[in-house]
This record gives sequence, structure tokens and C-alpha cells, in this order.
Amino acid sequence: MTIDLRNKVVLITGASSGFGQDASRLFAEEGCKVVLAARRLERLQELASRIQDRGGEAIAVPADVTNRDEINVMVKSAIDLYGQIDILFNNAGFGRLSWLERLDPDRDIETQIQVNLTGLIQTTRAVLPYMLQRRSGHIINMSSVAGWIAPSTYSIYSAAKFGVRGFTDALRREVQPFGIRVSGIYPGPARTEFGQHTGNHPMKHSVLRKYFRSMTSEYVAQRVVDLARRPRRAVIIPWYYRIALFADRTMPWLVDWIVIQFLTKKKHRSAAS
Repeated sequence: MTIDLRNKVVLITGASSGFGQDASRLFAEEGCKVVLAARRLERLQELASRIQDRGGEAIAVPADVTNRDEINVMVKSAIDLYGQIDILFNNAGFGRLSWLERLDPDRDIETQIQVNLTGLIQTTRAVLPYMLQRRSGHIINMSSVAGWIAPSTYSIYSAAKFGVRGFTDALRREVQPFGIRVSGIYPGPARTEFGQHTGNHPMKHSVLRKYFRSMTSEYVAQRVVDLARRPRRAVIIPWYYRIALFADRTMPWLVDWIVIQFLTKKKHRSAAS
């Protein structure tokens, strides 16, 4: 079944850059009314202006998903203006990737969990009553391939993204009988601002990066819009990461050996020298 997205109200967190920014533009091109949410208000306003100049409809709402009061204001602003939220795209997130003992306990561990997992849960909880009232809605959660298979230096990021996957599956089973769809999207590496904030972690220079090309942010965003148009439980992109996921599920000993021999040992030695 294909859903007509025209006039749908879409709330997007993390809309100031990357997947969220591109998805905002693409949803607006589909005729959606887009609520842009992120911490960087100036960027949101610029994006809203660009969308409006092209004939779309968008508003900017500053919000930090680690702050429950700001989440509630963000959701209430959308409801007050439009009366409903048809699609929630939980996209806000960041990564700080390194060996666990080198991660800062506050900035790299607690905040990463708060933004990537707790903030997503709290935002969903704030939106859900309005969807339940209307018996309609679609929640799309941005996770990662790292939410299925956990490489070295991704310990906290993977913990959060595994949590997003578990939350997505459980919530889908809670609300599907009431007309609400819940989907997860699990991209591999993509060219966004994400890589600028992860730190100079060893896996940036791993041999895998030489053979697997990163996706564009716009490509991932287009898959998000496609998911809204044709809802499914999960989208894993690019397709060949399904092979790695299958190997991790059926031959975890082999994946452990490959990661440890060719990534962990080599990279940890070079980092220590």
C-alpha cells in the first residue's frame, strides 16, 4: 500500500543537518507540512526559509531532546499549529567513537545515550498520545547498522542503537493494533556531519573503508521518505550490509575473529604507540 504524503504533518528532530535536513526538504517537496526541530535555531530558520521559498511549508522549533520540557514545548507547538502529527522522524543523534577507556564519562558516554536513545524515547512518548487519539500515525526511528552488529570503538554508540532497535520493535507491537506504524531505518556509513564529530577514532582508517563507499545523506533521506510512503518494519541500507548481519547472526565466532585480528589488534597497537 502506497500512502499519499500530501498535507501530512511531519515532525523531524535533528533537522539542522545531515539526514534530518535532507529529509525535511524531501518531505516538503512531497507536499508535507514540516516541523523542523534541533538545537541550532539559526540553521533551522535558514532551512525553513529555503523550503518556503520553494513553495513548501515549514516551521522551525528549537529543541534539545535531552530536555524533557523542551520536547513537550516542541510537540505542543506542532499540535497547536496543525492539530496533529502524522509522521514522527526521530533523527537526532551523534557519535563519539573511541576505545572505551578513552571516552569522556559525561560528554561521550552519558550524553550520547541521552541523545541517541533516551531523547528518542521521550520524544516518542510525548507524541504518541496524539497519534493514539486519532488512531493514526507513523513513527520512524533512525538507528544504524551498528544497531545490529557492533564493531570495535562503537561500544556506546552501538549500545544506544541496539536500544533504539529494541525500543522500535517493542513499540511496534504495542501500538500497531491501534493504527500506528513504527519503523526502523538502519543505514551504514554516510557522508554527513556525523563523521566530523566522532573524533579521530581508528575505524575511520580501517581497511573496510577502502572497499565500501559511503552513501550520500540525500540517498538515506530519500529512503526515509520512501519508508513513510510505503511503511515497513525495517530498512537496512545499503543492501549488502544484510550479508554482514547474517554472518554475525549465524557465525558470530567468525565475525569476532575478523574484527579482532584485522581491526582491534592492529588499530589498538597503533593507537598505543
